[in-house]
Amino acid sequence: MSRIERFEDLIAWQKARTLTRGVYLLTRQGAFAKDFGLSGQIQRAAVSIMANIAEGFERGGRAEFHHFLSTAKGSCAEVRTHLYIAYDIGYLEQSEFNQLLAQAEEVGRIIGGLRASVAKQRKKKTIKTERQEPSENEKSVK
Repeated sequence: MSRIERFEDLIAWQKARTLTRGVYLLTRQGAFAKDFGLSGQIQRAAVSIMANIAEGFERGGRAEFHHFLSTAKGSCAEVRTHLYIAYDIGYLEQSEFNQLLAQAEEVGRIIGGLRASVAKQRKKKTIKTERQEPSENEKSVK
Protein backbone atom coordinates (compact mmCIF):
# COMPACT_ATOMS: atom_id res chain seq x y z
CA MET A 1 0.00 0.00 0.00
CA SER A 2 1.49 3.35 -1.00
CA ARG A 3 1.76 6.28 1.36
CA ILE A 4 -0.50 9.24 0.62
CA GLU A 5 1.59 12.37 0.22
CA ARG A 6 -1.10 14.98 -0.62
CA PHE A 7 -4.53 15.61 0.85
CA GLU A 8 -5.90 15.74 -2.70
CA ASP A 9 -5.16 12.01 -2.97
CA LEU A 10 -7.47 11.17 -0.05
CA ILE A 11 -10.73 9.62 -1.22
CA ALA A 12 -12.53 11.38 1.64
CA TRP A 13 -11.37 14.77 0.33
CA GLN A 14 -12.24 13.87 -3.28
CA LYS A 15 -15.76 12.76 -2.33
CA ALA A 16 -16.20 15.87 -0.15
CA ARG A 17 -15.21 17.98 -3.15
CA THR A 18 -17.91 16.32 -5.28
CA LEU A 19 -20.47 16.86 -2.52
CA THR A 20 -19.50 20.53 -2.20
CA ARG A 21 -19.90 21.05 -5.94
CA GLY A 22 -23.36 19.48 -5.81
CA VAL A 23 -24.37 21.65 -2.87
CA TYR A 24 -23.24 24.80 -4.67
CA LEU A 25 -25.04 23.87 -7.88
CA LEU A 26 -28.34 23.22 -6.10
CA THR A 27 -28.17 26.24 -3.79
CA ARG A 28 -27.85 28.54 -6.80
CA GLN A 29 -31.23 27.51 -8.21
CA GLY A 30 -34.78 28.69 -7.63
CA ALA A 31 -36.04 29.65 -4.20
CA PHE A 32 -32.99 28.08 -2.57
CA ALA A 33 -30.79 30.75 -4.18
CA LYS A 34 -32.89 33.47 -2.57
CA ASP A 35 -32.63 32.00 0.92
CA PHE A 36 -29.24 33.47 1.71
CA GLY A 37 -29.21 32.15 5.26
CA LEU A 38 -29.79 28.48 4.51
CA SER A 39 -27.88 28.38 1.23
CA GLY A 40 -24.88 30.10 2.81
CA GLN A 41 -24.97 27.82 5.84
CA ILE A 42 -25.03 24.58 3.83
CA GLN A 43 -22.32 25.89 1.50
CA ARG A 44 -20.06 26.76 4.45
CA ALA A 45 -20.67 23.35 6.04
CA ALA A 46 -19.79 21.55 2.80
CA VAL A 47 -16.64 23.63 2.34
CA SER A 48 -15.75 22.93 5.97
CA ILE A 49 -15.67 19.19 5.29
CA MET A 50 -13.04 19.59 2.58
CA ALA A 51 -11.09 22.24 4.44
CA ASN A 52 -10.86 20.28 7.68
CA ILE A 53 -9.69 17.12 5.93
CA ALA A 54 -7.00 19.13 4.15
CA GLU A 55 -5.95 21.14 7.18
CA GLY A 56 -5.73 18.12 9.43
CA PHE A 57 -3.67 16.22 6.88
CA GLU A 58 -1.25 19.10 6.43
CA ARG A 59 -0.74 19.56 10.17
CA GLY A 60 1.38 16.43 10.10
CA GLY A 61 0.46 14.88 13.45
CA ARG A 62 -1.91 11.96 13.85
CA ALA A 63 -3.62 13.51 16.88
CA GLU A 64 -4.34 16.74 15.01
CA PHE A 65 -5.45 14.87 11.88
CA HIS A 66 -7.87 12.82 14.02
CA HIS A 67 -9.24 16.02 15.58
CA PHE A 68 -9.81 17.68 12.20
CA LEU A 69 -11.44 14.53 10.81
CA SER A 70 -13.86 14.63 13.74
CA THR A 71 -14.69 18.23 12.87
CA ALA A 72 -15.14 17.29 9.19
CA LYS A 73 -17.51 14.47 10.17
CA GLY A 74 -19.51 16.94 12.26
CA SER A 75 -19.75 19.28 9.26
CA CYS A 76 -21.01 16.33 7.24
CA ALA A 77 -23.85 15.89 9.72
CA GLU A 78 -24.55 19.61 9.44
CA VAL A 79 -24.85 19.31 5.64
CA ARG A 80 -27.29 16.42 6.05
CA THR A 81 -29.37 18.44 8.50
CA HIS A 82 -29.55 21.40 6.13
CA LEU A 83 -30.56 19.05 3.30
CA TYR A 84 -33.51 17.84 5.36
CA ILE A 85 -34.56 21.43 5.99
CA ALA A 86 -34.22 22.34 2.30
CA TYR A 87 -36.25 19.30 1.30
CA ASP A 88 -38.93 19.87 3.95
CA ILE A 89 -39.56 23.45 2.83
CA GLY A 90 -39.62 22.56 -0.85
CA TYR A 91 -36.25 23.79 -2.10
CA LEU A 92 -35.20 20.31 -3.26
CA GLU A 93 -36.97 17.65 -5.26
CA GLN A 94 -36.98 14.12 -3.84
CA SER A 95 -34.34 12.94 -6.34
CA GLU A 96 -32.01 15.89 -5.61
CA PHE A 97 -32.41 15.35 -1.89
CA ASN A 98 -31.76 11.60 -2.16
CA GLN A 99 -28.66 12.09 -4.29
CA LEU A 100 -27.03 14.69 -2.05
CA LEU A 101 -28.03 12.90 1.15
CA ALA A 102 -26.47 9.66 -0.16
CA GLN A 103 -23.28 11.55 -1.04
CA ALA A 104 -23.14 13.19 2.39
CA GLU A 105 -23.70 9.84 4.11
CA GLU A 106 -20.95 8.24 2.02
CA VAL A 107 -18.52 11.05 2.85
CA GLY A 108 -19.36 10.65 6.54
CA ARG A 109 -18.71 6.89 6.40
CA ILE A 110 -15.39 7.38 4.60
CA ILE A 111 -14.28 10.04 7.08
CA GLY A 112 -15.33 7.75 9.93
CA GLY A 113 -13.22 4.93 8.53
CA LEU A 114 -10.25 7.21 7.98
CA ARG A 115 -10.61 8.58 11.51
CA ALA A 116 -10.66 5.03 12.93
CA SER A 117 -7.54 4.18 10.94
CA VAL A 118 -5.73 7.27 12.22
CA ALA A 119 -6.78 6.42 15.78
CA LYS A 120 -5.41 2.90 15.35
CA GLN A 121 -2.10 4.31 14.08
CA ARG A 122 -1.95 6.63 17.08
CA LYS A 123 -2.40 3.69 19.45
CA LYS A 124 0.33 1.67 17.71
CA LYS A 125 2.71 4.61 17.97
CA THR A 126 1.89 5.07 21.66
CA ILE A 127 2.48 1.38 22.38
CA LYS A 128 5.82 1.44 20.52
CA THR A 129 6.89 4.56 22.40
CA GLU A 130 5.95 3.03 25.74
CA ARG A 131 7.92 -0.13 24.94
CA GLN A 132 10.99 1.85 23.94
CA GLU A 133 11.12 3.92 27.10
CA PRO A 134 12.82 2.15 30.01
CA SER A 135 10.63 1.33 32.96
CA GLU A 136 11.30 2.82 36.41
CA ASN A 137 12.99 -0.44 37.46
CA GLU A 138 15.25 -0.35 34.41
CA LYS A 139 16.12 3.28 35.11
CA SER A 140 17.09 2.56 38.73
CA VAL A 141 19.32 -0.36 37.72
CA LYS A 142 21.43 1.91 35.54
